[in-house]
Amino acid sequence: MFSNEPVLSLQNADIFQGTKIVLSDVTFDVHKGDFVFLIGRTGSGKSSLLKTLYADLWLQSGKGMVAGYALEKLKPKDVPYLRRKIGIVFQDFQLFMDRNVEDNLKFVLQATGWKDKTKMKNRISDVLMQVGLSAVNRKMPHQLSGGEQQRIVIARAMLNEPMFLIADEPTGNLDPVVSEQIMQVFQTIGNAGTAILMATHNYDFLKKYPARILKCEEGQVREQGL
Repeated sequence: MFSNEPVLSLQNADIFQGTKIVLSDVTFDVHKGDFVFLIGRTGSGKSSLLKTLYADLWLQSGKGMVAGYALEKLKPKDVPYLRRKIGIVFQDFQLFMDRNVEDNLKFVLQATGWKDKTKMKNRISDVLMQVGLSAVNRKMPHQLSGGEQQRIVIARAMLNEPMFLIADEPTGNLDPVVSEQIMQVFQTIGNAGTAILMATHNYDFLKKYPARILKCEEGQVREQGL
């Protein structure tokens, strides 16, 4: 089923951090297969904007639609269902250090309602192959490099075949060579049709991987011309 509906749409949205408006009147759409960079100084509202999209912060005014869910009408019980439709990749890996890669991924599948063991095993193999780490399912996170751990986090975000991937500074803790490899993984995922919104401070990426750029500054989100 192909739809022209955007996978993410904000209209006149005010983004709050507590009681303070950090971004006002935010309006933009992201469609299937779009790759969008989100830039701006620390404290400019990038993280608050992303948190609003995955319902860690409530949308208090304006309209927002993410993966078919209206953010302004979202009830707490809907949040897990929204998050199944989107993948989230953070800067700090947030893997369980007491279990191997396969069990880290299986935990997410079980938590999102998967029951069939064979299907779970197959899906885990698929996402590990997608990020180029087919052979690590039995390894513990501490046996992997930082770059490999971040690939596992990307694999985890892809488990439920999200329409949309949110990445908050995904290469922030990685050296340039590894950051480049992670960026290639995102490019591959994007080329396969998943929309990606990536917050980054790495301005080299903007030159090397031309894409749409949204900039948070002075309380606004502005589309940057390439």
